Amino acid sequence: MALTRDFKATVVAQVESDPAFAKALLDEATALLISGEADTARVILRDLVNATLGFEQLATLTGVPSKSLHRMLSPKGNPSMNNLAAIVGAVSSKIPHSRRSARPQKVA
Repeated sequence: MALTRDFKATVVAQVESDPAFAKALLDEATALLISGEADTARVILRDLVNATLGFEQLATLTGVPSKSLHRMLSPKGNPSMNNLAAIVGAVSSKIPHSRRSARPQKVA
């Protein structure tokens, strides 16, 4: 019998160990939203929430009840743009970013 690992557990482990993977998932979710594939984007965002901060902490950060957030990020959810922006912002804040400055440094 082959040993297998639950897909969601694999995603959580990868996000926790590899910030670049987490950022790539967030970028993909954003691209999917823009291209009109909201169903898939919500599933990716849900996995990212579970892997980064959890729904209770997300509820605290966004001011939206946890149960509502679960519904919003379900395959049939229908979050508003304001809620999506709050969710993406909260998840993004929990993903470690490169230490490189966003602005170019002036050379003296």
